[in-house]
Amino acid sequence: MGKIFDRIYEEVKKIPKGRVATYGEIAYKAKTTPRIVGFALHRNPDPSCIPCHRVVFKDGSLSDSFAFGGKEAQRKKLEEENYTPLPLKM
Repeated sequence: MGKIFDRIYEEVKKIPKGRVATYGEIAYKAKTTPRIVGFALHRNPDPSCIPCHRVVFKDGSLSDSFAFGGKEAQRKKLEEENYTPLPLKM
């Protein structure tokens, strides 16, 4: 999985501060599946350089199992970058 994870990490590094991408978008660019993207981000070896908090679900929601502190930690990191999530459609 090393090469796949490396491709995923490189794509995540390209997400600009204050922006997000979906698991599906990263998967498409890295030529893998969204589930593998989630697995790779859960094993992120360097969160200070690989901003996995910028990856969200396709509906814009945050992951309950964000690897570095849960949904609220992910929300806080995004807010620190001046990202305002759009309201979810019900």
